[in-house]
Amino acid sequence: MNIDIRNSIKNNFKKSNSNEIFESIENAVSDKDEITLPGLGVFFELLWKEASNTEKNSIIEKIKKGLL
Repeated sequence: MNIDIRNSIKNNFKKSNSNEIFESIENAVSDKDEITLPGLGVFFELLWKEASNTEKNSIIEKIKKGLL
């Protein structure tokens, strides 16, 4: 069975408003549930594709801080 996680996540959230997406991300992070990691990865991919080089550098710096 081949599941396209990217398209599944995108379709599940296509009609969601900003608050619903925010809550989903907050819950996934606070619950520390491993099963939500692919969804967060899809969100990160969407963010990365839309980010400017300046925003990408800012994201990288925040990730680096979080790794300390």
